[in-house]
Amino acid sequence: MNIEEIRTYCLSKPDVEEGFPFGEETLVFKVNGKIFLLVSLDSQPLQFNAKCDPEKAIELRDEYESIIPGYHMNKKHWNTVIVDKKLSKKLLKELIDHSYDLVYKPKKK
Repeated sequence: MNIEEIRTYCLSKPDVEEGFPFGEETLVFKVNGKIFLLVSLDSQPLQFNAKCDPEKAIELRDEYESIIPGYHMNKKHWNTVIVDKKLSKKLLKELIDHSYDLVYKPKKK
């Protein structure tokens, strides 16, 4: 996936907003005002931080060398995912979905 594919995928989810609250080099995606994904626009290869269940975070780090503890984040709850062609597009989307699902709370009508 490239940055445009990640952006399009994130924005296709309900109630997602994007912005640059930490400067123009970090694209942030929020749902209901809470961050679920941060994308470093100046890193090569591309990488993003995704929220993750703590037990699953450890399992993913053990299984994939391209998934490491979250850079500048609470390492218990966040992973940094390096988009270096070692991870499938399907897995990248699953990681984004998992992060979104941990944060998303549907608005009550």
